[in-house]
Amino acid sequence: MNYISLEDYNKAWIFRHRELPISDEDMQEIKPLTEMRAEQIWSEHISRECSHPEHFADKDWAAQDSNWLEKDFWQSAWDSNSYELPSLLKEYVASWDENITVYFCYQSDHIIETKWGVFKRHWKNFLFFDNGPVLLGRKRKEVAQFFDNGSYRIGTRG
Repeated sequence: MNYISLEDYNKAWIFRHRELPISDEDMQEIKPLTEMRAEQIWSEHISRECSHPEHFADKDWAAQDSNWLEKDFWQSAWDSNSYELPSLLKEYVASWDENITVYFCYQSDHIIETKWGVFKRHWKNFLFFDNGPVLLGRKRKEVAQFFDNGSYRIGTRG
């Protein structure tokens, strides 16, 4: 089994926030990974050495400045009444199909799998926890990382 039910997910409140409602159909596509599956995804795609974005090692692709292209701010878009993604991120992954699988990786044992279209519509919910999570698409090189100061950066996975 790769997933935890949303009912058993201890941080599910971020997807039930009354000011940021999510349809039942989209809720079905928000899949917290089991600890074992999350650690596998993290190890394969993010880091074999560290368990949290705040502790990337020099050899981790995410710690290498050359993998990051631009930085921008997400906070004003999050605070707005619009559900649109921040423009730099939206433009950077414009080629992503609505149905590709994406992983929102908070730390090695805490990853959410969903579809790109679901993430786009509800990205604000995912960012209630914003201390360095990495967004990556399956079989895609483009990545984004979000920070608690309201900024994010886009880049290419090494």
